[in-house]
Amino acid sequence: MLRKRLLGVIGLLLLVPLAYAGKSLVFATSDGAIRGHDPVAYFTEGKPTKGSDQYAFEWNGEEFKFTSAENRDLFKANPEKYAPQYGGYCAYAVSRGYTASTVPEAWSIIDDKLYLNYSLDVRKRWQRDIPGNIGKANNNWPGVLN
Repeated sequence: MLRKRLLGVIGLLLLVPLAYAGKSLVFATSDGAIRGHDPVAYFTEGKPTKGSDQYAFEWNGEEFKFTSAENRDLFKANPEKYAPQYGGYCAYAVSRGYTASTVPEAWSIIDDKLYLNYSLDVRKRWQRDIPGNIGKANNNWPGVLN
């Protein structure tokens, strides 16, 4: 039990250096926004799905990739509906006042909004108090980018 808690604390400490890594409104890597994954697919396919350069679209200064022209066009018509909250940065980190990267597998859709997290373990922490964490993150966003 102590070892598990210690690992959790170490994991959180590893997030802190990432707090100042991103100034963009959207979390992106060399693969594009949200690591090149199609944000619409989370809603339509219920899983993270890698997008294609063929169906790319720039929004908020970053390139989003989609699995199809249909998904790209759905996003273009209403990006606020499909874009991940907090620019795709870790929802838990934003609720704590900093930014962190995310992985495609650590996701949740709550009230028709997409939330991403740093890892599956961090997502478990975030899910312990979703309403409270969303409230805190909403208050911190986008100020955490400064």
